[in-house]
Amino acid sequence: MPELSLLLPMAALLLVIGAFAGVLAGLLGVGGGIVLVPAFFYAFTALGYGSDQLMQICLATSLATIIVTSIRSVLAHNRKGAVEWGILKAWAPGIAVGAIIGVLVASGLRSTVLQAIFGVLGLVIGAYLGLGRANWRLAEAMPAGVRRAILSPALGFLSVLMGIGGGSFGVPLMTLHGRPIHNAVATAAGFGVLIAVPSVLGFLLLPIAEAARPPYTIGAVNLPAFALVVAMTMITTPYGVKLAHAMDPKPLKRVFAVFLTLVALNMLRKALLG
Repeated sequence: MPELSLLLPMAALLLVIGAFAGVLAGLLGVGGGIVLVPAFFYAFTALGYGSDQLMQICLATSLATIIVTSIRSVLAHNRKGAVEWGILKAWAPGIAVGAIIGVLVASGLRSTVLQAIFGVLGLVIGAYLGLGRANWRLAEAMPAGVRRAILSPALGFLSVLMGIGGGSFGVPLMTLHGRPIHNAVATAAGFGVLIAVPSVLGFLLLPIAEAARPPYTIGAVNLPAFALVVAMTMITTPYGVKLAHAMDPKPLKRVFAVFLTLVALNMLRKALLG
């Protein structure tokens, strides 16, 4: 049984992380994974679990929380008729296959390599959040045929390597192809379920050295982190939504883009030094 001197600081850190992720998700529409992965990494490192498999634990635990939050989000959006089920069904097989490949690849990579991948992709997402415009378009219809066969697994694959759901890649993809932002956010929440469920099942089977695992970790999923973060996001996300309606979120999105860029750069720095 782990000592209380370890469990209490860990629980306190995870409660703060979950509260912060929930507010950001409600305020800016940004998926929690983009915050949770680096937050888990710094929390578990501070608690002495900086192993070569630490990033796998962070990715898997983040994706486990996304199962709950994405299902909740899809159901809420569906009540408003915003989910485009045709797009979701057409993209589902490719996204799921990409997610499974992502688990297989991530399982064999060192933590420093996964940090570098997160850093690079985080810079891309930060740049889009900070510089993107609502009127940007690549086409007026979603990709089909060969383009969909390439893009759908790529979306699932890259999301697993970052430990995120469908929002960070799915929303830009859909808005750049002519879908209204509300429909894009609603449908991308469904992408999150398709990414998270198969990837978490894979990560639960991943062997992690006992000395490298935080307490109560099954496979690569840390159960206390999962439970505490989900509980806090359920509480704090509605407050973020209220704040979003009380103020203009656009300047805050720019601030978050800067924050994400700094986090991504720090991940790259740690990867290069590690």
